[in-house]
Amino acid sequence: MTGSDVSPSFRLVYAPGVMPGKWVRVWNERLPGVPLTLTQVPAAETGGLLLAGDADAGLVRLPVDRTVLSAIPLYTEQTVVVVPKDHLVTAVDEVSPEDLADEIVLHPLDDVLAWENLPGRPALERPATTADAVELVAAGIGVLVVPLSLARLHHRKDLTHRPLRDAPESGVALAWPEAATTDLVEDFIGIVRGRTVNSTRGRARPSSSAQEKQEKPGRAAGKGAGKAGARRQQAAGGPAGGQRRGGGGAAKRKGTGGTPKNPRRGTPRRGS
Repeated sequence: MTGSDVSPSFRLVYAPGVMPGKWVRVWNERLPGVPLTLTQVPAAETGGLLLAGDADAGLVRLPVDRTVLSAIPLYTEQTVVVVPKDHLVTAVDEVSPEDLADEIVLHPLDDVLAWENLPGRPALERPATTADAVELVAAGIGVLVVPLSLARLHHRKDLTHRPLRDAPESGVALAWPEAATTDLVEDFIGIVRGRTVNSTRGRARPSSSAQEKQEKPGRAAGKGAGKAGARRQQAAGGPAGGQRRGGGGAAKRKGTGGTPKNPRRGTPRRGS
């Protein structure tokens, strides 16, 4: 099988908590013949997979290395603190870092928030993953600060969360290798940015001259239909004005029974 025989496909990686579903649905509607493969990977691994050519684009958490990756920031997430449902902070609508001063704040190794000074007291060991940290929160060992999407991803009935103000936030971006901006990447950029299918950005559209050529047969057909309609109308008796003129002429030819003008009287003369 040659390279030209391989059907095109689009490979998209995404970090945990990022929800690509709405963009995938639009992709499947616009490009049904190009399958889109989704792979969730740890946030720290997305950049490496893109640079290795194992994916065409990724929904990643910022920051990324802008010297080798192109990136379009999409949104910034709210930061929340995850606590047991019976925790004291559930009595308020919003929490400040000072409110966590006496709490053990878990700091997993896969944390995506760029902390300068983590609030509260540190745990004896850092959990390996955010999922492990959530289990420790449920066991009453500490609290956890994460982007809202990760709190929802690891939701448990015995846990809840509250917004944490004055804390680092996590931004999400669409990223791809700068040297590999393909047509399919441009298509996905257009979808993420909300462009319509007829947008002039991205894929090249037919030139105005080409569009005019495509429209000419339709206009010519319209003109031909008009001419044919006129001929059919004439064959059926012509316009109303013609019919009136025709009717008047017929009445004159038939006459009304009156005496002809200048009648000849008497007998014809004989020649001498």
